[in-house]
Amino acid sequence: MKRATRRSRRRVLRAAAYSPALLIPWADSAQATSETPTRAPIIRATPLPLESVRLTASPFLDAVEANRRYLLELEPDRLLHNFRTNSGLKPKGEIYGGWESESLAGHTLGHYLSACSLMYAQVGESECRRRVDYIVGELKLCQQASGDGYVSAFTRKNGEAIENGKAIFPELMRGEIRSAPFNLNGVWSPLYTVHKLLAGLLDAERYCGNTGARPIAIGMSAYLDRVFAHLSDAQVERVLETEFGGVTESFAELSARTGDDRWLKLAGRLTHHRILDPLADGRDELDGVHSNTQIPKLISEARLYELTGEERRARTARFFWQSVTSNRSYAIGGNSDRENFERPLSKYLTEQTCETCNTHNMLKLTRHLYAWQPDAAWFDFYERAHFNHILAHHDPASGMFTYMMPLISGARREFSSRTNDFWCCVGTGLESHSKHGDSIYWQSGDRLNVNLYIPSTLEWRERRVKFALETQYPQSERVAFTVTEVARPQALTLALRIPGWCKQARVAVNGKPLTVAPQDGYAVLRRRWKTGDRIELTLPMAVRTEPLHDDPNVVAFLRGPLVLAADLGPVSEEYSALAPGWVGDQPIASLKPFFQLYQRRAALYFQRYTPQEWEAASRAFAAELKRMQTLDASAIDLVNLGVTASEEAHGLTGPSETIVYRGRDSRLARKGGWIEFRLKAGAGPQTLQAVLRGDERKRRFCVLVDGTAIATQRLDGERGARFFDQAYPIPEELTRGKSAVTVRIEADPDFSTGPLYTWRMLGEAAVSAASA
Repeated sequence: MKRATRRSRRRVLRAAAYSPALLIPWADSAQATSETPTRAPIIRATPLPLESVRLTASPFLDAVEANRRYLLELEPDRLLHNFRTNSGLKPKGEIYGGWESESLAGHTLGHYLSACSLMYAQVGESECRRRVDYIVGELKLCQQASGDGYVSAFTRKNGEAIENGKAIFPELMRGEIRSAPFNLNGVWSPLYTVHKLLAGLLDAERYCGNTGARPIAIGMSAYLDRVFAHLSDAQVERVLETEFGGVTESFAELSARTGDDRWLKLAGRLTHHRILDPLADGRDELDGVHSNTQIPKLISEARLYELTGEERRARTARFFWQSVTSNRSYAIGGNSDRENFERPLSKYLTEQTCETCNTHNMLKLTRHLYAWQPDAAWFDFYERAHFNHILAHHDPASGMFTYMMPLISGARREFSSRTNDFWCCVGTGLESHSKHGDSIYWQSGDRLNVNLYIPSTLEWRERRVKFALETQYPQSERVAFTVTEVARPQALTLALRIPGWCKQARVAVNGKPLTVAPQDGYAVLRRRWKTGDRIELTLPMAVRTEPLHDDPNVVAFLRGPLVLAADLGPVSEEYSALAPGWVGDQPIASLKPFFQLYQRRAALYFQRYTPQEWEAASRAFAAELKRMQTLDASAIDLVNLGVTASEEAHGLTGPSETIVYRGRDSRLARKGGWIEFRLKAGAGPQTLQAVLRGDERKRRFCVLVDGTAIATQRLDGERGARFFDQAYPIPEELTRGKSAVTVRIEADPDFSTGPLYTWRMLGEAAVSAASA
């Protein structure tokens, strides 16, 4: 393919964010307004059913098998614990730990229902279907016990007691709305949890044919419809300030399946205008916004467009996708730092990049957009994120999942435990690795688009033809696609995706090379196909560099669809050296596929240096290390927050949590929380010195010594992307005659402290030396 062709295809997708007609040419854009339904079918391509696809040997099949084992290891009765308790029934299993023991309880069951349903469709695992049927039966009993259609597992703390989270809904109906980003009337994102349950029930019906699932979903939806009927539009908008997942999508899907406009109207009411209106108008106002709270809203917009034809919703979804993939995503296809959209990306290469839920949902959104306009360029992004993030976040050896995908050099991936985490990214991981066959093949009439080169077989039942896709891609450049069975020769169009990075793809049919001009990114072949016909596709790969959007000197290396990384050693060994750089113009040797480095420390992005710049950076790194060592040695005492041994030696207490951020151990206290520890004191003037980060924003805390406030600290990003030492002089009367003091850091009631690192007690001489 010519370079100009690839560029034009990408240009179409970029322009489409601003000009809907470019992506939906079948719509009469000259006549349509933003609210006018389109006149032609919205869906132009649909994926072949998951049941028709069977994976063969590949990392994707390995992931499915590891996930299948874990699904069968989990116990449905433990996931059902709070559902039964909230319904007044005796639980049959002990509740799981982690998030399932928090007020978010129940979200994992919804994911589990979806995952088991998908797994049944993907591999035909009968035990998964049996578990789906069992869970649906249990949920029916719970709903019947409640008597009003309600069924859920989330809870609320009321004083020292834990109560049924259902208590929030009468409050909302009375207009008592207390919403925060992740808390609605004292419950952690309750509508988010409801969405997981509704989605799981709808998947149970779709993939397992469970006829009891839909009535449960209708009952719970009817309960919520009665709640929202009491609220004005302004009150609904206030409720939507709390993360609500894709509950809107579930209501829209329920309307599509039942033909009942009641659910479509309810879905329409749950339009979060503060977020969606700017996007509809082509304005990216996403800086600092929680990423995965928003993506399901855009999936919902896409589904509502498919049901209503309201072009404004399509425009909103397309513009968001283009903004995120073009300006807010890293090489692996993931986005966000500490769960928020942050820029510039080059300043946010940390341990907390790329929450996996975000990518899971961006792939769902991509499927919708591709269905409207089946251009292969959509799958350039899909394939990148699928290989480099989704595969990377799931260790096939253990079957466990990461929450974040760290991109700072030398970091390790933190994987979940088997029974004591149940993060959101565990839930989406259970789903992601149950359905790796769901986007390989798409159909449009008698045309079959092959979008992903994952070894598999396909039974295209509608056309009564079978295929086999054989390849070692992307380790190999060659892909073979064979007609393995057709009753008699049949005229079909077979279209194989030519990735945007591939310069000179080659195509042969039955060993005969063909000259094929790509159409919308596909090698399109139309002929009468017979059993044994074989297409061979060669996709030449070369190592290439890709800079970050905002800094051309921070680059990643790719080969084909794979992001490459340097292996910096096993996770059991600490990495404290200067991050490796790219010195000169030659590609870095011995790079490996990033996704495969499950239990290794890695470097994915490389700062580009001249030899002289590398020498200067090395000297600066060594000098800073020496400065810190000297300062530590001169301190009366110090505590390294986030380091267990140091914290225990200083009697640390308080409601806070440890994190590793930007290469250093740290601890933070959330709103109203605090951190307390003891430090030795000496004679004469003394100063408490803290290591802080200059680009932290919206951080407020108070520093106290033996109960007396000596300073308040505000961090609003004004010091830039660097660590700095902040001195807090201690009034001498607070340390006079004491061998130790208690230091307490209190978070403001409306802010967190942000990560706090090393705290030192310095005498007068050490302070003078540090400031020299």
